[in-house]
Amino acid sequence: MTDTLDPQTLTADTTTPLTPRQRAEAWLADFDAALRARDIDTATGLFATQSFWRDLVSFTWNIRTAEGRDGIHNLLQHTLDTTDPADWALSEEPTEAGGVTECWITFETAVGRAKGHLRLKEEDGETRAWTLLTSLRELKGHEENQGTRRPQGVEHQLARGRKSWLEKKQDEEANLGRSQQPYVVVIGGGQGGIALGARLRQLKVPHVVLDKHDRPGDQWRGRYKSLCLHDPVWYDHLPYLQFPPNWPVFAPKDKIGDWLEMYTRVMDVPYWTRSTVTSATFDEDTKTWRVVVDKDGEEIVLEPKQLVFATGMSGKPNLPSFPGMDVFEGEQQHSSQHPGPEAYTGKKVVVIGSNNSAHDICGALWEHDADVTMVQRSSTHIVKSASLMDIGLGDLYSERAVASGVTTDKADMIFASLPYRIMHEFQIPLYEKMAERDKDFYDRLEKVGFQHDWGDDGSGLFMKYLRRGSGYYIDVGAAELVCDGKVKLAHGNVDHLTKNSVVLEDGTELPADLVVYATGYGSMNGWVADIIDQETADKVGKVWGLGSDTTKDPGPWEGEQRNMWKPTQQEALWFHGGNLHQSRHYSLYLALQLKARYEGIPTPVYGLQEVHHLR
Repeated sequence: MTDTLDPQTLTADTTTPLTPRQRAEAWLADFDAALRARDIDTATGLFATQSFWRDLVSFTWNIRTAEGRDGIHNLLQHTLDTTDPADWALSEEPTEAGGVTECWITFETAVGRAKGHLRLKEEDGETRAWTLLTSLRELKGHEENQGTRRPQGVEHQLARGRKSWLEKKQDEEANLGRSQQPYVVVIGGGQGGIALGARLRQLKVPHVVLDKHDRPGDQWRGRYKSLCLHDPVWYDHLPYLQFPPNWPVFAPKDKIGDWLEMYTRVMDVPYWTRSTVTSATFDEDTKTWRVVVDKDGEEIVLEPKQLVFATGMSGKPNLPSFPGMDVFEGEQQHSSQHPGPEAYTGKKVVVIGSNNSAHDICGALWEHDADVTMVQRSSTHIVKSASLMDIGLGDLYSERAVASGVTTDKADMIFASLPYRIMHEFQIPLYEKMAERDKDFYDRLEKVGFQHDWGDDGSGLFMKYLRRGSGYYIDVGAAELVCDGKVKLAHGNVDHLTKNSVVLEDGTELPADLVVYATGYGSMNGWVADIIDQETADKVGKVWGLGSDTTKDPGPWEGEQRNMWKPTQQEALWFHGGNLHQSRHYSLYLALQLKARYEGIPTPVYGLQEVHHLR
């Protein structure tokens, strides 16, 4: 139950320090009064000199972080009247540590209900906001059918011709895309597309998820045999339906595939298998997409109003072009095509790359008695899985976090409440602890010549993932093989291939029966170029990254993931995906944006992202 604010109860003896609750209630009351009065200057003055307001759709109909008082003033100037926020309240008891008061809050807007998180600290003798997270959680009049609103499931009234649940479902499937057009088409049926499909289903937005595979989950089943999730189970739940309490901490790929297939059926996600989009065009006059689909050999034309690419955060596979690839007589594969190690016992294998996929593939090949060489082209960050789970994730996503009352939703909100501009400051001490704990491991890596880094600023894996989506490996054993020399290590860029070898720029020749290119992926807008056209791909620009001006994340600073889960420069075109955590958390905000448009609710977008990089 939330606590309403009565300013008359906030008076306190000035000689007695305020409690965290009094401090938080006083700030919220002042903020609420300033917003109601449309006094933007006063509202802005309640924030610290260095402050951050991260909004997930509730004010901006965007995913946007305002930085400093000038940024917050600008945000309010452009959004306050249309948002019309009110009823700011605490939702649980505030806490205080290290001079920072932390509060969970609720409020309402003109069209929805929202939740948030607030950090307060003292500046110049006044209580001011350091960070504020605001997030839209539901639309008024369009609440999901959960809890007391759950559907009846049966009509307790007999009538001739009454259809069963199965008959209604079969009718819906037969009509979808033919007599009834979806409002949203989602291209890609992995965890991102499925999570968004589940959200849209609960919000009653007509849609269809398209995927080229035979069954949901085949995106995972088709990968190399040893693939497992490197993130722990508490981090990986999907919306509405959590993994059971006996689910393994690190799920094998085929188990994840089966879960996604089950989830798709249980959540009634409209899902077309063996369906490939051959083209898509947007009609500026009718504001409608024309999406041509090859559905198991039948051409079907869909005409949605919204198009979502959920084709995987990593985008299209980067297959390099080296001289001699056409004369090499062995096998060549991108890591995404690697079938597993079974056929390569006794073979000489060269793996180009040294990140997650490269290590996993090398480890599995070694287990099957292949002669494996990893070619490291640039430095890589490695962190031991146990250390990452304990130090990096343990406070938010673990059994101990659950025991202390940190639900998955609360963990997601805590993580989201840290502005990207300063997130590295919170990460650096964690990775310093990991470096100290695993010093012997890193000494052994260095001894064999492995080029290791901790990120451009020492902030480790999470910031590398958010900035560039590459450059790291969570060690589940393969790095130990490198340390022991069981997986050989070579350095440098590839100069060319011969009939039976890989030759590096320094002249090193590596005999090979198989070459695996663990060379990563390009931006998701590469799929837009293939399906729509290059002009539209360039119009939306690069997908992913923060603009941190670190390696592979060019500036200028943008402060949010480029183009993800929010409006793009191409009207009615969206991108969705990421790891299971992001697919779960951000699918809510994307689904609410799509639902609002479906219902005709005004969605004035503040701060539409500019395009600085095309790929």
